[in-house]
Amino acid sequence: MALGDKSSKWSSFIFLSIMALFWVLPLLWVLSTSLKPESQAISWPIRWIPETLTFQNYIDVFARQDVPILRWFWNSFFIATIHTALILLLNSMAAYAFARLKFKGRDLLFWSLMATMMIPPVMNLVPLYGMISDIGWVNNYSAMIFPGLGSVFGIFLLRQFFIGIPFELEEAARIDGASSFFIYRKIIIPLAKPSLVVLALFTFMGNWNDYLWPLIVTTSTDMRTLPVGLAIMQGQFNIQFAKLMAATIFSALPVIILFLFAQKFIVKGIALTGIKG
Repeated sequence: MALGDKSSKWSSFIFLSIMALFWVLPLLWVLSTSLKPESQAISWPIRWIPETLTFQNYIDVFARQDVPILRWFWNSFFIATIHTALILLLNSMAAYAFARLKFKGRDLLFWSLMATMMIPPVMNLVPLYGMISDIGWVNNYSAMIFPGLGSVFGIFLLRQFFIGIPFELEEAARIDGASSFFIYRKIIIPLAKPSLVVLALFTFMGNWNDYLWPLIVTTSTDMRTLPVGLAIMQGQFNIQFAKLMAATIFSALPVIILFLFAQKFIVKGIALTGIKG
């Protein structure tokens, strides 16, 4: 039995190592290409280790007048940060209501909300753009911050976590005269930190990597976000792969750093978020 368990662990380790290798290889290729001269970046066969190590691609990316990468970086960071903060606030309040408060039609409203997840987001692009255009938000930060704040996934994730918090804590607070908002702010939110970090990470990454919606609602170069800006860098007839990979590495750094700091909460947050009804 012990031998079988050991074999199973080794099989899982080998399988996960192979999967990790497939995930890491593209990242290594991007990093390697960003450190090569352009002539080596397009050479065949692929050389994983640069013959000539250079950081000139990074210097050139920041020096190009037609590529305001720092402006794009600021746009992406500002939009993703504000959007994530509002998601955490609004989704946690809605999840608290669905998980801890009792009101008529609560379950029907919640499951009706869940049913909207079956609607493909792309179906909302045309009517949503019409609304954004009517209120004058085209080429504006608001168009990339406010749509999507009613995240059904975020409400569901937090609700499932909130249900798992012992109700005795809430009952004891109510006996002492605490209001619902006080319980939400002082008891529920501090205990729900793992699930909030998980939602923040998913939301920030999703908004940071979003390409289609910022492309639709922005018209000027200065209002573009990094994913749209990287597409602009490809050019119409010529692609400078080494410089493009350098910009890609720069754009990936915030997400990588955020993941490294939040990874200890991810497993805990997902593990504690059970499917409770």
